[in-house]
Amino acid sequence: MRLFKRYTPGMIAKHISRLFKGRIYIYGIGKFEFDQGKLILPEKAEPRHYQTVKEVNQEIMRLKYIHV
Repeated sequence: MRLFKRYTPGMIAKHISRLFKGRIYIYGIGKFEFDQGKLILPEKAEPRHYQTVKEVNQEIMRLKYIHV
């Protein structure tokens, strides 16, 4: 499990796209799992979780298209 002290979507997206499957924890937001290179919503998601997943997954897609 990787701990992120700050919410930086770019750094989190790089980590997820490299490892492809695992767990992360973002201070102030909560814990998340990712699989197949995408961040997944927690079971009991709050509005901040939806926003975080949306932003990080958009950043992952942006990284994929830059490197293609």
